[in-house]
Amino acid sequence: MTQLFYDDVTAGDQLPELTVTVDETQMFFFSAATYNGHRIHYDKDWARGEEGYDDILVQGPLQSALLARAITDWIGGRGRLIEYSVQNRGVAFPGQPLTFGGTVTGKRVDAGRALVALEIVGRRESDILMPGTATVELPRRQGDC
Repeated sequence: MTQLFYDDVTAGDQLPELTVTVDETQMFFFSAATYNGHRIHYDKDWARGEEGYDDILVQGPLQSALLARAITDWIGGRGRLIEYSVQNRGVAFPGQPLTFGGTVTGKRVDAGRALVALEIVGRRESDILMPGTATVELPRRQGDC
C-alpha cells in the first residue's frame, strides 16, 4: 500500500470507494463478535413478521466499521483516524452492494499536526444510509512536525 501524505491532499479530493456486499455469514460473525443478539439481524421470520422489514438487517455498527475501513485504507499505515462521527439513517439488507467513501472538505496544521477534514458517507446505490464526518492526521513529506 502506498502512503498518503498531507501535501498530496486537496479539498474536493474523493476517497477511493469501498464496495462490499455483506452476506449472512459475515453478519453472524459480526453479531457474535459484538455480542449483538437482536433477532432482527438473523431471524428472517422475526424481521418480517414482528418488525415489518423485507429481510434481516445489516447491523449499523458493521456499516460504520466498513466506512471507517474505507478511510483507514485510504490514509495508509502512517495515517491516523482522529475523529469519526456517523448517523445511521437507513436500513440495508444482506446481498445488497454497499459503497463507502467520502470527500476531503479541508485541511489545516494544528499544533504541528497535519489534519484533513472529511465528509464521509455509506450508500446503497444513490440512497444515503450513513452520513458523517471524520478528521485524519497524515504525515508530511518534509517530515512530521
